[in-house]
Amino acid sequence: MKTPPPTPLPAMAPTREQPASRWVAGASYVLMGGALLGMLMNHLLVGLLAVCVGFLATRTFVRGVVRLAGRLIARFSPADAGRALPARIEAFIQALTIVVVVAAPIALLALGVSQAREYVVDAPQQYRELLDYVARTILELREKLPPDLAGALPAAAADVQHMVANYLRTQAGSLALAGRAWLTALLFAYVGLIVGGLAAVARPPALRLPLAAQMHRRITVFGQAFRQIVAAQFWIATFNTALTAVFLLFVLPFWDLYLPYTPALITLTFLAGLIPIVGNLLCNVVITLVGLSVSPLTAVACLIFLILIHKAEYVINAKVVGSRTHIAVWELLAVMFAAEALFGPAGLVAAPLFYAYLKKELQAAQLV
Repeated sequence: MKTPPPTPLPAMAPTREQPASRWVAGASYVLMGGALLGMLMNHLLVGLLAVCVGFLATRTFVRGVVRLAGRLIARFSPADAGRALPARIEAFIQALTIVVVVAAPIALLALGVSQAREYVVDAPQQYRELLDYVARTILELREKLPPDLAGALPAAAADVQHMVANYLRTQAGSLALAGRAWLTALLFAYVGLIVGGLAAVARPPALRLPLAAQMHRRITVFGQAFRQIVAAQFWIATFNTALTAVFLLFVLPFWDLYLPYTPALITLTFLAGLIPIVGNLLCNVVITLVGLSVSPLTAVACLIFLILIHKAEYVINAKVVGSRTHIAVWELLAVMFAAEALFGPAGLVAAPLFYAYLKKELQAAQLV
């Protein structure tokens, strides 16, 4: 008995486009470039990436569920094989996907807060142990350094605590701004996921006017570039996760050092590694803090290892992304360094994506 072919995706009425002039096409390039640059300069990159992730994840999930439903229908009702799903079932799948997109980040945040409670409770004790460790190290240095240099160091543990307290007091404003920036970025990311999910299930208009049609093309090319970057980032995350697993499961235990929640840390490394550069930085902070809960020496070992991985990320990222997007390694490295110098870490994150999109547009216009 032959297996019936999978049910195709529901067909939608094709969108008609009015022809556009060169001026309209040029205006779309200017608007797209200005929008991307404006998002980068106004710290909206996190929201942009979240929109892309929400759109891609929702579209992939909906298509996968529709295909699965079609196969089930073809298996249990061969007479209906090849027919499109009813509109109500398709609408239910889309609504369910939006609910998952909205609820999943909240569930993950709640899980993370519940798992991190013991670290928050033990934080004061870890802070005191760290200060004692720093004080002992400084006192040992005072004994080994010449008297002129030793006089510039604190003479007792109380002096070290006083220095740290004064530094935290003077940096309170900066810490508050940093916390507000993180909360704002999380809010942008959450809203971006919702916007991307809603855009993925929205039906296209029956007619696109010239400028709207050209902007749709620009956004489609940008989405293709983002999909290529995500595919490349998957292999980068796999490579980083493998190195981190070797470090946590073999290197640290060789020195009789064991980190709690090692499986969760390895999983976090892979998931965070899907986000270029910033994901690795976030994972570095988490692993270092967990190492600090074991001992200061463990934290230092974790930090050194993760810094080495982060520095190697430049070459790894350029090599893998370049092979996926057909961009030379030297091109991508130059763009990444220049973007970081101009826009900081946000530029480093955006450089592979923006440059891949730019090169796709130039290739489509047969300019390169």
